[in-house]
Amino acid sequence: MRFVYPFEHPHPRPPREMRDLLGGKGANLAEMTSVLGLPVPPGFTITTDACRSYLENGWPDDLSAQVKDALSALETMMGKRLGDALDPLLVSVRSGAKFSMPGMMDTVLNLGLNDQSVEGLATQTRDERFAFDSYRRFIQMYGRIVLGIKGEEFDGLFEAARELSGARSDSEVPTVLLRYLVSSYKDIVERRTHKPFPQDPIEALQGAIEAVFRSWGGDRAVAYRQREGIPHDLGTAVNVQVMVFGNRDENSGTGVGFTRDPATGVRGAYGDFLVNAQGEDVVAGVRNTEPLVAIQRRFPGIYDELMAIFARLELHYRDMCDTEFTIERGKLWMLQTRVGKRTGNAALRMAVDMTGEAAIGLSRSEAVLRITADHLDQVLHPQFVSRQHQVIARGLGASPGAAVGKVYFSSQDVVTATQRGERAVLVRKETSPDDVSGMLAAQGIVTARGGLVSHAAVVARGWGKPAVVGADAVHIMGRSFVAGGVTVVEGDEISIDGTTGEIILGAAEVAISEPSPEFETILSWADDIRRSKVAVRANADNGEDAANARRFGAEGIGLCRTEHMFLAEDRLPIVRKMILSEDSADEADALEELRVVQRKDFYEILLAMDGLPVTVRLLDPPLHEFLPDTEVLAVKEASVGLTEEERRLYQAAKAWREVNHMLGTRGVRLGVIKPGLYSMQVRALMEAAQDLISEGRDPIVEIMIPLTVAREELALARSWVDAAMAQGDIGALQVSIGTMIETPRAAICADEIAEVADFFSFGTNDLTQMTFGFSRDDVEGRMMAIYVDKGLLPANPFKTLDTNGVGELVRMGVSRGRGSRPGLKIGVCGEHGGDPASIDILVAAGVDYVSCSPFRVPIARLAAAQAVLRHMTQADSGPKPA
Repeated sequence: MRFVYPFEHPHPRPPREMRDLLGGKGANLAEMTSVLGLPVPPGFTITTDACRSYLENGWPDDLSAQVKDALSALETMMGKRLGDALDPLLVSVRSGAKFSMPGMMDTVLNLGLNDQSVEGLATQTRDERFAFDSYRRFIQMYGRIVLGIKGEEFDGLFEAARELSGARSDSEVPTVLLRYLVSSYKDIVERRTHKPFPQDPIEALQGAIEAVFRSWGGDRAVAYRQREGIPHDLGTAVNVQVMVFGNRDENSGTGVGFTRDPATGVRGAYGDFLVNAQGEDVVAGVRNTEPLVAIQRRFPGIYDELMAIFARLELHYRDMCDTEFTIERGKLWMLQTRVGKRTGNAALRMAVDMTGEAAIGLSRSEAVLRITADHLDQVLHPQFVSRQHQVIARGLGASPGAAVGKVYFSSQDVVTATQRGERAVLVRKETSPDDVSGMLAAQGIVTARGGLVSHAAVVARGWGKPAVVGADAVHIMGRSFVAGGVTVVEGDEISIDGTTGEIILGAAEVAISEPSPEFETILSWADDIRRSKVAVRANADNGEDAANARRFGAEGIGLCRTEHMFLAEDRLPIVRKMILSEDSADEADALEELRVVQRKDFYEILLAMDGLPVTVRLLDPPLHEFLPDTEVLAVKEASVGLTEEERRLYQAAKAWREVNHMLGTRGVRLGVIKPGLYSMQVRALMEAAQDLISEGRDPIVEIMIPLTVAREELALARSWVDAAMAQGDIGALQVSIGTMIETPRAAICADEIAEVADFFSFGTNDLTQMTFGFSRDDVEGRMMAIYVDKGLLPANPFKTLDTNGVGELVRMGVSRGRGSRPGLKIGVCGEHGGDPASIDILVAAGVDYVSCSPFRVPIARLAAAQAVLRHMTQADSGPKPA
């Protein structure tokens, strides 16, 4: 197998299309060399195949010979040999994965220097200081990256040398001290490894290549891939490239440049530059940089050449490019290019602008495909101004955005604090329905337990509140918690990042950005692409959320959870009265009180969604969730005693408590036991709809029965709904009756259930639990990350549908349901309805709509359009009929 390709190799197709093999950096270096003819230092790429082979079986048998041949050709081209004592060739060894992972993997510079070649370099360049500074950098980098020595050991010596010499910058450290540092650095290596620093350049080259291969599995690289959804089995390429030096003299320099501003999207070159420096000096921030335009004053001819290259790159890639370059003694070299990372606002602006630029000529479909969910998240949610913070703990980023506030440990304390005008963050081991008031009042939420679809996570996302869950490093003790060796007392300020899962000590500065005009432009183009194929609805449980959902572009409500209405402070006592009723008359009185308030709730939601469908799910959770915690009451009973009402609640809670409530008396099963409950809800819904019709409105009602597993079950529940509707005058109101498919059996038996259903809605949260046998509140914080890290699962199934499990059940359910009842409307209303990767699977399965939290609606609109475009492309590229 061929593992090594020189940059100038004539590939059968453009190298930039070969990132799978050459990695992103190698592909672009080859593109700049062989296609664009830009000034690129020569070199060769070791493929991702070699990396995968190394990680699985060790150093490949054929690799040494291929590297030797490529190096020999490079030496012939340059007229120098690696490590030569008189005129050494020096190379860099850099990573380059298919997808850009900036700073996540390792690089070694100045390879080829040893005790002899450093003297040759000094003679050839007539610059002893430059030679020993380069050797000092090489030993430090090789020692840290290849040999695993802590960088602080080298840094401390260098800082001491700077202080001793009075140098104001690295470039002022004198040669005599650089010679001393080289000797001292080698002593560190020998002391830590019990071996002298490698003097054989071929041995050093293999060590550097192996270190880059290994860095693919480093902690920061793995964490980055998990965050970005990059597969762990791709591996990285390695690029071996002739060194050029920006630290030769004052006629040299190095920089990083963008063809447009990556923060704003404004046209025009943007970047940083340093005179007499190497590339890591710019990236590491060890010296204050100058803006890119400073090159024009110092090197006007080179600046013009660089701007011309920027223009060629942007035209060639049809996108904003990120570049690295070096000026060596007045000669410009391009070291790297790639499509540049950008902020959300910049991405939106560039995508829209480039559709109007004739030279680039981006289509609207291409513009839509340029935007990611993260780009929209940045625009929609508050963000920290700086990333320089003291992070004391990390959990799961459950609901995006930044929040700052004083720590409180109970919902009541949060409510009281906000009434005093304070910003508060609710910190709990885990949340329950009793915490709803505090969650609503809080700026953000932290839980020590739970996962991405735990109570805290689901509620926070629905309300657009930043939340970090499953932060198991947070140890709560009374009115304080300890994390990262820091004790945070009630009233202390913390900041949380619901995107990254970081918990930060103190109040970080937060900025709130308003969506730009380009935000709406991109989403309107996305709507044009997907609207006839797949709709986007929202999950909303009250009029305010429904109005927000409509503002974000929702085309209806896909899931209205009626149990959330029961949790309000003025409703919970009525629900408990119904549970505690001792005869049918008392129960009927309580249900009548609930009907009155439910009618108002439904009216507000239907009004907000006037003319659009609203799917109302009848009560789903078991009744014990509306009762106090039995353990809390048991402690109180044993300590201070219970009031008469508390005693009755305690008895009811024990009576309704179940060993596994997720598989117990909930959903339609609750309706079988208490049919009056569902009847009350349907009557309240019909009355609210009639109120709106009398006002000239157009309510569209869909009633969903939860957790049915058999045709007979849904038929019985449908009879209750029909009977309740018959009690009132619904006139011309058309009502659809369907069910939520949330068990594997229901998906398998979808053809039978469809016989008595007007629509299906897949509840993928519970369907994932029951398919995998995972408790969503337990496994995410404790074991999910380990399962993903070890490759036991490709991704967290509660976040992204798996094609072989739940995704296949949805596809099966869609196929069987429509096979039995053509035209059956089918949607998905679980957490996956707002996840772009899951939406791609759902669009392929043929669902009619996806539904998500109001604040995820813009992301779902974008993702649905992108999925439609991808599947259209796949269909077009498929086999053609003869």
